[in-house]
Amino acid sequence: MRNRARKNYVIYVLMLLLFGGLIYVAIEEGDRFSHYAINAHNVAQGDPFSLFLQFIQDNIHHPLSTLLIQIIAVLVMVRLFGYLFSLIGQPGVIGEIVAGIVLGPSVLGFFFPDAFHFLFPAHSLTNLELLSQVGLILFMFVIGMELDFSVLKNKINETLVISHAGILVPFFLGILSSYWVYEEYAVDQTPFLPFALFIGISMSITAFPVLARIIQERNMTKTPLGTLTIASAANDDVTAWCLLAVVIAISKAGSFASALYSVGLAVVYIAVMFLVVRPFLKKVGEVYANREAINKTFVAFILLILIISSCLTEIIGIHALFGAFMAGVVMPSNLGFRKVMMEKVEDISLVFFLPLFFAFTGLRTEIGLINSPELWMVCLLLVTVAVAGKLGGCAIAARLVGESWKDSLTIGTLMNTRGLMELVALNIGYEMGVLPPSIFVILVIMALVTTFMTTPLLHLVEHIFVRREEKLSLKHKLIFCFGRPESGRVLLSIYNLLFGKLLKKNHLIAAHYTVGTDLNPLNAEHYASESFALVNQQAAKLNIQVDNHYRVTDKLVQEIIHFVRKEHPDMLLLGAGSHYRSDMPGTPGAILWLTLFRDKIDDIMEQVKCPVAVFVNRRYREGATVSFVLGGMIDAFLFSYLEKMLQNGHSIRLFLFDTDDEEFRGYIDDLQARYPGQTIVVWFEGVEDLVTKEKDGLLIMSHLSYTKLSEDEAVIRELSSLLVIRRNKNTGDKNEGLEN
Repeated sequence: MRNRARKNYVIYVLMLLLFGGLIYVAIEEGDRFSHYAINAHNVAQGDPFSLFLQFIQDNIHHPLSTLLIQIIAVLVMVRLFGYLFSLIGQPGVIGEIVAGIVLGPSVLGFFFPDAFHFLFPAHSLTNLELLSQVGLILFMFVIGMELDFSVLKNKINETLVISHAGILVPFFLGILSSYWVYEEYAVDQTPFLPFALFIGISMSITAFPVLARIIQERNMTKTPLGTLTIASAANDDVTAWCLLAVVIAISKAGSFASALYSVGLAVVYIAVMFLVVRPFLKKVGEVYANREAINKTFVAFILLILIISSCLTEIIGIHALFGAFMAGVVMPSNLGFRKVMMEKVEDISLVFFLPLFFAFTGLRTEIGLINSPELWMVCLLLVTVAVAGKLGGCAIAARLVGESWKDSLTIGTLMNTRGLMELVALNIGYEMGVLPPSIFVILVIMALVTTFMTTPLLHLVEHIFVRREEKLSLKHKLIFCFGRPESGRVLLSIYNLLFGKLLKKNHLIAAHYTVGTDLNPLNAEHYASESFALVNQQAAKLNIQVDNHYRVTDKLVQEIIHFVRKEHPDMLLLGAGSHYRSDMPGTPGAILWLTLFRDKIDDIMEQVKCPVAVFVNRRYREGATVSFVLGGMIDAFLFSYLEKMLQNGHSIRLFLFDTDDEEFRGYIDDLQARYPGQTIVVWFEGVEDLVTKEKDGLLIMSHLSYTKLSEDEAVIRELSSLLVIRRNKNTGDKNEGLEN
């Protein structure tokens, strides 16, 4: 092998020498033509280093280099601000929008004008605009695919009232408010009709993608409230975009009568998309429903439909984005098909193209244009109108159709989210010259404020109503967190072992987290369904109700701690993983929450006050021997769990140590008398006495006892499955054992 490598190097060196020499000779011979270049005007003059600097400068200012530098700056800033805003509990899209504004004249252009003009020279903005428009077309295509018409059908009566109240009320208030704004700020630029219509439509839009992700993050996707809100937002989205198409047609035509031609063509276009294109794609989707069958040719065909649809709506006088949205809506409803197509399109549109749109919007948003108290009063007026119309209109409508005040306010708050969809509409109005720069900036601020306030308002609504709900609820609450689906099933069995028949009287919550970010709602629903399948099967077997809590997060420990603090459970059960003892000599087996799990579990136990149980699975089998390890009256809080198991007919082995306490001995004697034949008492001195032949059983002990016994790690490795329970931290033994 070495000789072959050496031979290859020799051949390579000889090749370089031979052809390098021949190239040199050929160039030297070319000097015979030098007299032809004496009068050439394009020969650069100067010393070599100056020529090199000029060469670099020319390359930097080349249109392609400028565009690539802009993309780098935008992507870095968008990811940075998205991360910072996620730390304060805000949707990342708000940070991305703010990043665009920071890169624009409001911040970068104000404080560092030279850097701003270098990064965004005026002649380069056309390229950035066109690229961002391509990204928006792809994004609107994804938004169309995310709509689920089955949800709309199931909630059609309520959603029609809520969603259309969320359009009509703010639309009317927007037109009304334009009476106070138009004459002073827009009369010289645009007629009243298109201006008033754009103000109205800007008040009416809901950001369906942001709303869907907030509902997903708050584990509301499968709840009646979450379903109703998503359905209302979807209905709102469809209606608002159709209404926007009409507004654009009227604005371009100049009058309603002239716009009837564009509106008529739009109606024909929509009819063709639903009656011809959609049935055709449905048949095609049945063939290409799985990932293996979706090849590049088919993807190209789908994208061609998208581009043709966008082109048609642009030509008939609406907007290319509406065509992209409709192309997504008519895609086959098959989940597998949509999932694959969305995975192919969504990442590149969200991660690459949309940040360019945020940056371009930021370049148009010069907050310095709001330079007078009157303009700030207009800003306050429009923000107030937007919130009152959307939040108030949807909340009152939800209340009228029978929802509680808490759910009504929650729906109104979520529907008030505008985010990116608002920016899309505002940019259309700005490009058409309907919205003056100052009003455009004010409406961008309104979009940011109404999106930013969503999460704090939801927390406020929960805080207002939480005490009333706590008074009405007589159930105790139990939470268990699991990773693998099988672990969730086993943890539910552990709770059933601890509480038996009393488990039906408690409120159980199963929590599962996917570590990551930016998971598509359709994918999240699919993963959640798979993750909770075994838990739900076990719950049905035990005839108990379990609520599923699912979230996507890149901060697992913080999410669990936040969720526990919010829910105030009476116990938290954690799975430390399914560890197995190695039978190979010299190979150490796994011990309780070491390596990967140790820091996570220690952090959780440190920061939550409720009782915490940690289960380590080492081939645990339901129905196997259960043993309690008791170290005196310090473990008295475990007695309630022990007695429940005895009452349910279980036979228990008791491992006892540190038993000089007469009160403790008296309790054990009384226990044996009340449950004759159900207890086996084993007095032991060291942890090695806990090692038994039954490797599928379960050892239950307190956290204090485990801490004392786990000093001998070698023996701990040999124990069967462990359930370590830490008592209620800092608050005594309140509710421990759930004596209900």
